[in-house]
Amino acid sequence: FCMPKSSPCVFPWSSLWLASLITMVVQSVLSSSYSSSSSSYQRPAAGDKRPGFMERTLVLLDVNTRSPIRVLNDNFLSLQLDPSIIKDGWLDFLSSKRLVTLARGLSPAFLRFGGKRTDFLQFNNQKNLAKFRGPGPDYYLKNYEDDIVRSDIALDKQNGCKLANHPDIMLELQREKAATTQLVLLKEQLSNIYSNITITARSLDKLYNFADCAGLHLILGLNALHRNPDNSWNTSSTLSLLKYGAGKKYNISWELGNEPNAYRSMVGRAVNSTQLAQDYTKLRTLLQSVRYYHRAHLFGPNAGRPRKNAILLLDGFMKNAGSVVDAVTWQHYYMDGRVNKAEDFLKTRLLDTLTEQITKVTKVVNAHTPGKKVWLGGLGPAWAGGINNLSDTYAAGFLWVNTLGMAAVQGIDVVLRHSFFDYGYTHLVDQHFNPLPDYWFSLVFKRLVGPRVLGVRVAGLQRKPQPGRVIRDKLRIYAHCTSYYNHNYVRGSITIYIINLHRSRKKIKLAGTLRNKTVHQYLLQPYGTDGLKAKHVQLNGEKLLMVDNETFPELKPKTLRAGRTIAMPPMTIGFYVIKNINAYACRR
Repeated sequence: FCMPKSSPCVFPWSSLWLASLITMVVQSVLSSSYSSSSSSYQRPAAGDKRPGFMERTLVLLDVNTRSPIRVLNDNFLSLQLDPSIIKDGWLDFLSSKRLVTLARGLSPAFLRFGGKRTDFLQFNNQKNLAKFRGPGPDYYLKNYEDDIVRSDIALDKQNGCKLANHPDIMLELQREKAATTQLVLLKEQLSNIYSNITITARSLDKLYNFADCAGLHLILGLNALHRNPDNSWNTSSTLSLLKYGAGKKYNISWELGNEPNAYRSMVGRAVNSTQLAQDYTKLRTLLQSVRYYHRAHLFGPNAGRPRKNAILLLDGFMKNAGSVVDAVTWQHYYMDGRVNKAEDFLKTRLLDTLTEQITKVTKVVNAHTPGKKVWLGGLGPAWAGGINNLSDTYAAGFLWVNTLGMAAVQGIDVVLRHSFFDYGYTHLVDQHFNPLPDYWFSLVFKRLVGPRVLGVRVAGLQRKPQPGRVIRDKLRIYAHCTSYYNHNYVRGSITIYIINLHRSRKKIKLAGTLRNKTVHQYLLQPYGTDGLKAKHVQLNGEKLLMVDNETFPELKPKTLRAGRTIAMPPMTIGFYVIKNINAYACRR
């Protein structure tokens, strides 16, 4: 057994530690040969061979509890909303009490408002006060737009967080409207010809209200394609937006543009790294000129996947404006829309592409600004908004949880998930405001996993690799200090999360400092008969469902007695909290 070669979480162990592990393996094998317990998994013996040492699937696991290998942002798992919600109408429903509750469940986090249509946003400072135009013949069916206005009037009367419970018929009409609009949006995306989107003052109010009520920090993407005749960036719309936000005392961070390396293919106009660096410097000066935002954070350049053009742009940008941004942002998507099997989400070669991409980006960043924080933005399991009946299922969770683990081990400070709601099929919440599998994975991650990343040491048994063939790891193991926000566990506890991509059960024995400790298991499996294509998740055998619009289900752990082996069912994801270990790395 081995972890991926590129993963820094596997440390060379000392001869003493290795000797102790070998002793444990031998003891475990000897004891299990005399035991008839059904919990001990064993490969069928070949021919007349007696089951031996090399046929066991036992894995030994220990964690370095002395010091963390990385310390990440408290908002490590963060969210993104696509500007298309302005066009398809869902922006008007961000005041939904249920939607705000679901977003609040993933706080603290950043909320990036950006995507392909960032560079087609135009701010219009219309007061746009909600005005009732008169009653219609049918309160809900005949005057849908008036219903939105009535809702806005009711919200305007509220103090603090403005929340609403929208009638079912109103939501049904919105879903019909959105379905029609999204066909237009998809056509734009496939043709690479985009229309402008106007973000009004009221639109910004609704967006900020959602973020603020949910405990999210808003990062607003600005249009970098608003250009003067000499190709310099036109700041008129941005200055108007900054003044409005400052007047409302909106605490916002900023970003300029989206995948600038792709502008030539999108609009036939290129913006090179030198020009982009000048634009960011101009934006920083603009922020400093508005008193309320003179210390606001600025992130960028939000480059695309690190292929040749994106890397060249990032290199030039970092050389000229690396000190201007507070963190470097880039995007990664795993596959294109041709994927048509759930099993495609389990391919280890696909999962490992992220490590290679992170290495490319961090190499460029460290060459110019060593130690600068790197963020992975716009992350999703597929291009073109995802794949229907696949990227919104349990199967996509393997990519998502592995992304979080890999990014954490390699020091990515923040991962922004595209998208929290609405756009395509990669969202966490569907248009009925129901959480999808990736939401539940994210919620459990937020509840249990803290920002301190720990080194994992693994020893086990595997057959010798065939000559010329690379064996990629199908058992992914990551460890962090348990989240300090979780008051069910004292400081010093450790959370381990394990992804089993094998088609067979795997057994993990806790060794070293983890030995003979009580463990809380949070095992997430697909619910129902759809298997990997399930859109519902069960936690330790219990289906996860919202109790009501404001109440989450209780996430009940299963207690594993001290010394018990962890049994991971095939193709599942589990989180395990090691209680009362008093890890030195996690006490501070």
